[in-house]
Amino acid sequence: MNYTKALDNPIFKIIAQASQELNVDSYVIGGFVRDFLLQRDFKKDIDIVAIGSGIDLALKVSELLPNNPKVQVFKNYGTAMLRYKEIDVEFVGARKESYNQDSRNPIVENGTLEDDQNRRDFTINSLAFSLNTRNYGDLVDPFNGLEDLENKLLRTPLNPDITYSDDPLRMLRGIRFATQLNFEIEAESLTAIERNKERINIISGERIVEELNKILSTDKPSIGFLHLYKTGLLDIILPELTALNNVEEIEGHTHKNNFYHTLEVVDNICPNTDDVWLRWSALLHDIGKAPTKKFSKKQGWTFHGHEFLGGKMAKKIFERLHMPLNNKLKFVQKMVMMSSRPIVLAQEIVTDSAVRRLVFDAGEDVDDLMTLCEADITTKNPAKFKKYHNNFDVVRKKIIEVEARDHVRQFQPPISGEQIMELFNLKPSREIGMLKEAVKEAILDGKIPNEYHAAYEFVLKRAEKLGLQKV
Repeated sequence: MNYTKALDNPIFKIIAQASQELNVDSYVIGGFVRDFLLQRDFKKDIDIVAIGSGIDLALKVSELLPNNPKVQVFKNYGTAMLRYKEIDVEFVGARKESYNQDSRNPIVENGTLEDDQNRRDFTINSLAFSLNTRNYGDLVDPFNGLEDLENKLLRTPLNPDITYSDDPLRMLRGIRFATQLNFEIEAESLTAIERNKERINIISGERIVEELNKILSTDKPSIGFLHLYKTGLLDIILPELTALNNVEEIEGHTHKNNFYHTLEVVDNICPNTDDVWLRWSALLHDIGKAPTKKFSKKQGWTFHGHEFLGGKMAKKIFERLHMPLNNKLKFVQKMVMMSSRPIVLAQEIVTDSAVRRLVFDAGEDVDDLMTLCEADITTKNPAKFKKYHNNFDVVRKKIIEVEARDHVRQFQPPISGEQIMELFNLKPSREIGMLKEAVKEAILDGKIPNEYHAAYEFVLKRAEKLGLQKV
């Protein structure tokens, strides 16, 4: 079958010319081919395999291209890369690989196209289009990958136990592809993942998180997380999540399954945000519930303080998986620690004071917090569902009203510590802090507006009680 129409980008003709001049065969392989056949958007990267030196082919292509783009050479891996009109083109020589037990870095030897296709993770990623003059555009498909594409099936070219044991990251990639493409994982491949799950321990946290981020970035991440759970990988990677899959009953009292609830919340939030860190917040928002779960006859099941503990647990997860310990972590911690605040507001009479405090504490992230909490409504009772959403609409409107009037989202005290010191001829002291805190509380409680004159008068009155005199 010929797919010349897939190769209409001028870069392919240039690669074909370079291959001919070097007298080596070359093929475009992997994701570009798969996504073309699936009619998915082109992801701006192309993998080229040469039956010979990939580095030499890259250098020859650069020679033939206008402006001779710079070639990045990775000698250790026998690969090279160049950029052509915002497209990253990676070149590698065809190779066969063997592995040691304690590493996913292969021992590489030169090989044939068939060797190179053998080493691919899945049949749908081993598909190749020829760039050679004699059969330009022909599909090379030794493992019936085209049939697997049509059947929406993920299958390894070789024995899945070997494929996954050699490079355990392929287990996560398989689950990620299943989630992204809405494909089934072949039954034998799925059980092989379960058999080889412990091998994931040789993969770095950074690579694991890269795949988790891609799963979280799909339309329905629960597909991937259920695969991770059922194969046992999730218990190794995020045991804090699997700990939530434990429903107890005491004296006829049960609590909801917080694991499946969490997956529902993650799916719920996806139509409303592409921010992977807000999606992480949805994934981790209830992790504090397993260690804080208690039962009493008076209250039934409680999870007191789970938000605070969840924020601390989030930090440990970020550290363990080598995730960014910067503003991304702070954002996720804030979302987890505040995740119940708007829900409480939506269940009660919404006071201006409560909304002001919510906006003050959440700051610029208040809209994201509201998005998270609306996703957290998973009740199957239509009346309750409607009531909660209506109440959230009230809270959102109140936030807009209060923010327009009181400007607490980026709160700056209307009277500064320096101004207070000048008023009473004071040096830095405990009294200054007390007065500034009193002003903030008065504004949040609605006792005074967020403006200088009102804060000035308030400070004078409060200072009298502290025995301070204006100079």
